[in-house]
Amino acid sequence: MSITRRSRRIALAVALYLAFCTLAGIYLADGTLHPPRRPLSAEEIAAVHEAVPAELVDVSITVPDGTLLRGWMIKPKQFNGDAAILLHGLGDNRLGMVGYAQLLLDHGYTVLLPDARAHGLSGGQLATYGLLERNDIHQWLAFLKTETHPHCIYGFGASMGAAELLQSLDTHPDFCAIAAESSFANFREIAYDRMAQPFHTGPWLGRTLFRPVVEIAFLRARWKYGLDMQKVSPEQSIAHSNVPVLLIHGQIDRNIPVRHARLIHAHDPQTVLWEVSNADHCGAFSAAPKEFEHRLISWFSTNQQTLSQQAFAK
Repeated sequence: MSITRRSRRIALAVALYLAFCTLAGIYLADGTLHPPRRPLSAEEIAAVHEAVPAELVDVSITVPDGTLLRGWMIKPKQFNGDAAILLHGLGDNRLGMVGYAQLLLDHGYTVLLPDARAHGLSGGQLATYGLLERNDIHQWLAFLKTETHPHCIYGFGASMGAAELLQSLDTHPDFCAIAAESSFANFREIAYDRMAQPFHTGPWLGRTLFRPVVEIAFLRARWKYGLDMQKVSPEQSIAHSNVPVLLIHGQIDRNIPVRHARLIHAHDPQTVLWEVSNADHCGAFSAAPKEFEHRLISWFSTNQQTLSQQAFAK
């Protein structure tokens, strides 16, 4: 084969590779920012009303950019004076958090189950994985304070909800304590994982062969939607927060690998990390229900006592 022919073939292969990366990056960005909605059917809503032995109220807030967010507030039969906000994962809605709500209701917490923007019955066209949602959470906290006047507000998030919850500590550290299950460490690292998951190779493939796809997706998000996804970083958000953080992650999580929780914990060693054996993505409650309940309730109550003691000392 002549050098000229070989050079042409190499040039063609490079051009095809770059064309593929460009198209894949655009598709990745648009698909990620426009997740499918899981609707709430009338039958599902009726089933929750029957299953939850507490007062369940439809609530809504309008955030500063004009987006209407909807959710449920559920009050227990015997209020312990505290409240909790529960944040669902990508492509889900408030229904995915009902099991956790029942656990907290049994312990006397008022619980708020919002649909994230661009999910469920909430408004919004884009899911931004914490860029906008961190301020949405702040608005929900203000709503909870006004409606329930709790001693403490706690947070629990799963997957995307966990990442958004951690990022809310960046600017609005109004929680007494939070627990985050199956969060990603930062958007770049989870993008590398997503690119490599179909091939079961680990993130190295996303960092190397498919890195141009990731870079183009980041550029697409910034140029078309005005979103700097580099700033989506739970590990950075908690660096200067004093809110106690319990990280929960399944050791066999095939969606967001446990290395993400380890990265967050390494970035802020003051966090507590519980790695759950035999638990897949957001599967700690299923894998170890008794231990999950004990750890979560103990985490909240212990940090309430600590904060109360600090307030008394002042």
